[in-house]
Amino acid sequence: MKQMSFFDYSEEAYQPLAARMRPQSLDEFVGQEQLVKPGGILRRLIESDNISSMIFWGPPGVGKTTLAQIIAKHTKASFINFSAVTSGIKEIRTVMQQAEENRHFGERTIVFVDEIHRFNKAQQDAFLPFVEKGSIVLIGATTENPSFEINGALLSRCRVFVLHELTPENIETLLRRALTDERGYGGQDIRIDQEMLGMIASFANGDARTALSVLEMVILNGDISTDEGHEVITVSRDTLEQCISRKALLYDKKGEQHYNLISALHKSMRNSDADAAVYWLARMLEAGEDPLYVARRVVRFAAEDVGLADPQAMPIAVAAYQACHYIGMPECSVNLTEAVVYMALAPKSNAMETAYYAARDDARNSLDEPVPLVIRNGVTKLMRDLDYGKGYQYAHDYEEKLTAMQCLPDSLKDRRYYQPTDQGREKEFGERHRQILDWKKKHREDR
Repeated sequence: MKQMSFFDYSEEAYQPLAARMRPQSLDEFVGQEQLVKPGGILRRLIESDNISSMIFWGPPGVGKTTLAQIIAKHTKASFINFSAVTSGIKEIRTVMQQAEENRHFGERTIVFVDEIHRFNKAQQDAFLPFVEKGSIVLIGATTENPSFEINGALLSRCRVFVLHELTPENIETLLRRALTDERGYGGQDIRIDQEMLGMIASFANGDARTALSVLEMVILNGDISTDEGHEVITVSRDTLEQCISRKALLYDKKGEQHYNLISALHKSMRNSDADAAVYWLARMLEAGEDPLYVARRVVRFAAEDVGLADPQAMPIAVAAYQACHYIGMPECSVNLTEAVVYMALAPKSNAMETAYYAARDDARNSLDEPVPLVIRNGVTKLMRDLDYGKGYQYAHDYEEKLTAMQCLPDSLKDRRYYQPTDQGREKEFGERHRQILDWKKKHREDR
């Protein structure tokens, strides 16, 4: 069977910048250093042409299809490109039959399936017997969690490689290459500030395809002039803002504006101002902020500023983080809004933060304090002979499920770190805390 190419463009057909700049070798590949650095496991497999069935899992624009294309260039096997969007059972069976014939002649067949998660169970099952008996090597690419979207039997026969979002530095490297490489704009005089390249990299949110598409758009819409007889294209800040529909919202994720906005969000939630919190959230997301960064801060807020005043705040924050991870922008903006509004309206308590910091200070000053023998784990005879665990009282053996046993070092035995407030449900926790302390004090005095 004739080897199918990734792109069926004629030489005259126009290719977008992202397609023209697609890396042709591992040396050109940017990002995913954990896999493709010299000596990295995936690099060794590709360079030795010893490919086994695998799944590339990662967000859009991080190099899944590019890695498959590089494999196609390196392998001596027949390489077939499939799209889960346009291919059905009939096409799969036709290709599998040809692969089986190739195997009888000693020729390997590698089948690359882009967006493999779009195949239904029956379509995925059609690959399984051919993967099992070695007729094909299957390479799948997916943006969805393979555990949920790929049949267990098929997944168990594939190695999963996780590809991460590209860093802004990775993307700036790709943008600069596009400006100097002949496949991009190397033969033209393009003038664009480094700051604007950083803005594009920030806006792209780890997606190289998006970044290169934006660069192409701003250059096509740049101001054309002449300088000493040759054409110059100058990209202005206004052109950039118009092309990506961002009006003065772009900001450096490592700069002051980044920290100013997250501070505004945090303090608006702390001040129970739901409207302001949603506004600052929108400012960050529309400026291209990573939603997972915002979600992590909301998770922190749930413990730092709400705590046991509303124990549901933490699971809601964590659920919002998971939603951001699973569905990404722009859909997860609503999940984050729900979490942010919940945090703003929840009763507030910083007792968790103050408890930890008070304990931290004592811990730093008493790192050599021994663990009381009574709560050490006497797992060997020698330990038990040294009184490890001697006198330990198992709380479940007592009617009150409490004992007066001392668990802090002697030098800290009367320290109180948790200081509950009267906000929300923490009032209940505080009352329980006081009851326990009173009970223990009474029973220690009675001993």
